[in-house]
Amino acid sequence: MSSENQDYDVIVIGAGVGGIYQIKRLIDAGFNAVVLEANEDLGGTWFNNRYPGCRFDSESYTYGYSFSRELLDEWHWKERFSGQPENLKYLNFVADKFNLRPHIRFNAMVETLTWDEDARTWTTKLKNGDTYISRFVVTCAGVLSVPTMPRIKGIEDFEGPSFHTFHWPFEPVDMRDRRVGIIGTGATGIQIIAEIADKVGELFVFQRQPNWSIPLNNTPIDDKEMTEIRARYDEIFANCAKTNGGFEHVPDRRGYDNVTIEERRALWDELYDRPGFALLLSNFPETFMQEGPNRDLSDYVAERIRGRVNDPDTAEKLIPKDHGFGMKRLPLETNYFEAYNRNNVHLIDLGETPIERVTQKGIQTSTDHIDLDLIIYATGFDAVTGALDRLDIRGAGGATLRAKWHESPQTYLGILSHGFPNLMMVAGPQSVSGSTNYPRAIEAGVNWVTDLLLHARKAGRTRLEVTDDAEKMWTDEVIRMQQRMPFSKVKSWFTGFNPNLPKSAVRYYAYWGGAPKYTGFLKQEVADKYRHVEMA
Repeated sequence: MSSENQDYDVIVIGAGVGGIYQIKRLIDAGFNAVVLEANEDLGGTWFNNRYPGCRFDSESYTYGYSFSRELLDEWHWKERFSGQPENLKYLNFVADKFNLRPHIRFNAMVETLTWDEDARTWTTKLKNGDTYISRFVVTCAGVLSVPTMPRIKGIEDFEGPSFHTFHWPFEPVDMRDRRVGIIGTGATGIQIIAEIADKVGELFVFQRQPNWSIPLNNTPIDDKEMTEIRARYDEIFANCAKTNGGFEHVPDRRGYDNVTIEERRALWDELYDRPGFALLLSNFPETFMQEGPNRDLSDYVAERIRGRVNDPDTAEKLIPKDHGFGMKRLPLETNYFEAYNRNNVHLIDLGETPIERVTQKGIQTSTDHIDLDLIIYATGFDAVTGALDRLDIRGAGGATLRAKWHESPQTYLGILSHGFPNLMMVAGPQSVSGSTNYPRAIEAGVNWVTDLLLHARKAGRTRLEVTDDAEKMWTDEVIRMQQRMPFSKVKSWFTGFNPNLPKSAVRYYAYWGGAPKYTGFLKQEVADKYRHVEMA
């Protein structure tokens, strides 16, 4: 154990977007607090995901923190959708501006959290053997922070370099004149494929399932536009707070059946060329909620894909047939479909020719052996609960959080879980962190957690635990809202399915009632003086 005094009011786990803001609020409020970060530096997802093409698909100025007017005035977003290096630079700028680094411990991988009922404290043990004691623990572990590898034979046999996108090397990866294979065409895979198609010798895309994807339509932000954005920040964040997804995109309320086919087509053409999630979020709500309108919109997007891919057979393989547009997490792309018009890019449909194994020299499918110099695994994450499942968290009576959540998470507001006193989760399961613009959800969660801790401190309370009834009430609300969504029957990480994990079954990871309604629940609990939280 290190010689540092390791008794704290609050331990924060994770120095990503959530942890940075959480420690800022705690230090400002006078708590003795520290962040434990497993990586060698801060940034979370923007520290780890260094792969080519990695960038926001939220508009940059809606993703940054809103808590400091001075910060908003000083930072200049250079692109409408900022890239990973700039995003990491931004988070470091924030940490340095507010002198947060002295409150962060790096290379601090948490392994166990154990509740002591008599002392009313948590004992946090690290992989390196260090131990920390705190009254409270706040987890800011992230929604997509535990990568998953595919269940394919022979992965360890490959003699060349291979890695998951989450573990992209720090040093440059030379792909010139090399035969590169990539498995996965989700949001990450789509970004990488488009970025490296013209930088490799040959690219072999192993597509497990096609995904709907639409143009990102990224553009630079010059000084003039940034000045205009700064003048609008209050309006921007107010607009984000009003929309279900936490973006500025506002749905078209004219009514799907109240406009002509030509008017619908004109709107879709306009939205397809707008930045970001416009086609999904500024569309008629019926296109997301009703089968017929969703089928019409899916046909439209399929038509646009066919118009961008030269080979008709390839185009058809890139168009999903098992789910409608927007029924899974929607990737945004820049020249992704055009990549398949290149002679050096080869699409391998694993639905037709599945992978049998990875070999020493490449990948063996059911029909061919493909020699490769490099293999990239863009195979996703153990979403939402993965980061907490990997920790041994033992609450009252020694019960483990992992066991409690075996079938599906059970929380109150995605922040508290019965049986685990003084443990709070920012971006936890059943909050809106998995269903809305992430930082907008983060700020709401951090503010609520901090206010609860301030309330407990003022009242002299040392033990906080949500009631079992409140947890059941919230979990039922989460289930009800997910089941009314058309995507609830579609297999995706939204609903707990991951082909890389044996536990894939319907799970209730996020609250789908929209950010404004969720924020209303948070505010009501405060107005009711935390009546669902037992305080001793």
